[in-house]
Amino acid sequence: MTNESPCGARHDGRVLSVMAALVLAAGCAGRGPGRVATTPAPTASPASTATARPTEHENLNAVLWVQTAVEYEASARQAYAAARAALASALADPSWSAAIEQRGAGAGLPPAVVLDLDETVLDNAVFQARLIETGAAYSEAVWRGWVEERHATAIPGALEFVREAEARGVTVFYVTNREAVSEAATRENLDRLGFPLGPPARDTVLCRGERPDWAGSDKSSRRAAVAREYRILQLVGDDLGDFLPQARGLPEQRRERAAPYGGWWGTRWIVVPNPMYGSWERAVTDEAPGLPGDSAGRKRARLRLR
Repeated sequence: MTNESPCGARHDGRVLSVMAALVLAAGCAGRGPGRVATTPAPTASPASTATARPTEHENLNAVLWVQTAVEYEASARQAYAAARAALASALADPSWSAAIEQRGAGAGLPPAVVLDLDETVLDNAVFQARLIETGAAYSEAVWRGWVEERHATAIPGALEFVREAEARGVTVFYVTNREAVSEAATRENLDRLGFPLGPPARDTVLCRGERPDWAGSDKSSRRAAVAREYRILQLVGDDLGDFLPQARGLPEQRRERAAPYGGWWGTRWIVVPNPMYGSWERAVTDEAPGLPGDSAGRKRARLRLR
C-alpha cells in the first residue's frame, strides 16, 4: 500500500496484511492518530486483540532510531552546526546564494534562510509511532488531525540555528507541504516552541496550496517567491525536493540532477536525517517500471548484494 507523506512523498507498506485482515474482520470505521478500532470482532477478547497487534512494522526501526538514538540527535545537531558555521561566510559574500531559483546572485537583497518544516524543524516521530502502534494507514485526514494537535516538538539544533540567523538580521522562511488550511495550527506550534515567525506584515510560513501556483508538492515556485525579494543564503531540509525542483525519478536520475551541486552540501544546502519517509522511497517503488509489482519486491530489487 502506498500513502502520502507530510512532505508530499509517499509511504509504502504502512499497514501489515495481517492487521488489515483484522481491521476488515472487525468492520471498524475510520481511525485517526492514536485511535484504535472501536468495534472489535464479536469473538475478540482484549487479550486476543493485543496478541493480534503487529509486532513488526516496516517503519519500526526508523521511528525508534529517531526517538531513542543518541546517533540521531547527534546527526541533527551536526547538520545545524554546519549551517551555523557557514552562515557568517554566506553573509559576508554578496554573490552567495543557495537557491537555483535565484535569478542572478541576489546581491543587494536582504538575506534569508529557507527551511522545510516536518522532520527538519518539527519532529513528528510521535505521529509515525502512532501509525505503527495502531496499524492505521497514513491519510491526509489523519495527518491533519495530528497537525491540529500542535504537539510536534523541535528537531535538535533547529531552534538554536534559526535564533542565531534572526539575531544576525536574517529573515527565516518556512516552506512546508503542510496544507494552507493547517497554517494557523502550524504557526501556533512553532510559536509555542519559540521559533521566530518574522514581522507581522511578512508571511514566513509558506504552505502548499496557499496560492494558486503553490498547489503541488514541488517547492520551487515558493523558493522563487522568496528569491525575488531576498538573497537566500541557505536551504535546510530532509528531502531532495527541499533543494531541487522535480525530485521525482529513479535513484540514478535524482543523483544526476544533484551532482552539479555536490559542493553545496554542508554549506549552502543542509540535510537533516529522516529515515522514516521521503521522495527517496518513492524513487525505488513508484518510479521503477518493470520491477516486481509490490513495493516490497521493488525495494528488494534495489538492494546491492555485491
